[in-house]
Amino acid sequence: MKTLNNDINEVLVSEADLKKINARLGAQITEDFRDKNLLVVGILKGSVYFMTDLTRNIDLPLKIDFLAVSSYGSGTRSSGSVKIIKDIDIDLEGYDVLLIEDILDSGRTLQYVSKMLSARNAKSITICTLLDKPARRVVDLTPDYVGVDVPDEFVVGYGLDYDQQYRNLPYIGSLKREIYE
Repeated sequence: MKTLNNDINEVLVSEADLKKINARLGAQITEDFRDKNLLVVGILKGSVYFMTDLTRNIDLPLKIDFLAVSSYGSGTRSSGSVKIIKDIDIDLEGYDVLLIEDILDSGRTLQYVSKMLSARNAKSITICTLLDKPARRVVDLTPDYVGVDVPDEFVVGYGLDYDQQYRNLPYIGSLKREIYE
């Protein structure tokens, strides 16, 4: 019987580690956004697990919204072309926006989204990424909050996918090369 776990080369971030990361980031965000008008914007689909767990660790009033953005298609590398599939519904004026991303690698998507949302009169734009892959960065972008750095491997689980699969793994693992080559 085929299982998703059989396709994983190595677990990079365990389920227990993810809980600790969410608690740490949630506490820091709670402190940093105290007395602010917080709007948390998740970038779909990959951030949904992270955003759900993270916001449960933020002890502040907040609103949520989502953007659906594509730059990968079904491949393993960003195309460099960012397409907005679903835009946010809330007017950003007066909000301190916290962008939630599953992984920051090339930086193109988050740079594009940050500029787009900044033009909508948000009070501030802050970036929180679960995973940072600085080895792949092609734009000058530094996130404000990082869960953990990961090596330059193709990672899946906890929202991250390969061709819309593996999102439901409760951890983050490196995908065996033969699966995606």
